[in-house]
Amino acid sequence: MSTPELNWFKSSHSSGPEPGDCVEVAVAPAATIRIRDSKNKLGAQLALSAPVWGEFVTYVSK
Repeated sequence: MSTPELNWFKSSHSSGPEPGDCVEVAVAPAATIRIRDSKNKLGAQLALSAPVWGEFVTYVSK
């Protein structure tokens, strides 16, 4: 699946002093969570399993 076919979104809490300073997330087939830099949409992406993504979200929300 190519990156443009994914439905990317970002959190309203994900921003810094510069507009667009954030990460974007998309759910890919096989319950894989994709993460990319919003300023470099064609750059590298992380691919996490749903359980690992859940652990990450739990950790950062503490």
